[in-house]
Amino acid sequence: MSENEEIPKIQRAIAILWPSFLTSGVAMILFYWIFSPGEVFPELVAGGTSNMAFYSVTFLFLWLITLISCLLSSYFLRPCNRCND
Repeated sequence: MSENEEIPKIQRAIAILWPSFLTSGVAMILFYWIFSPGEVFPELVAGGTSNMAFYSVTFLFLWLITLISCLLSSYFLRPCNRCND
């Protein structure tokens, strides 16, 4: 790709958000396949918090972590500017 060609911002955003969404979904499924919310957070389950709340918070937390990972990967893939051309 030449210097004048730039990837559109929406394409860059989707290239970061979509993989992080899919990865966090798979990670959440694997995590709750092994552990139930009652095993991980017994005091909150006893307090009446629903399993759906645990699933939602876990998904958002995992999405944040994988989003940061994708953002850093995207940042470090950009070429460096050369000082001495």
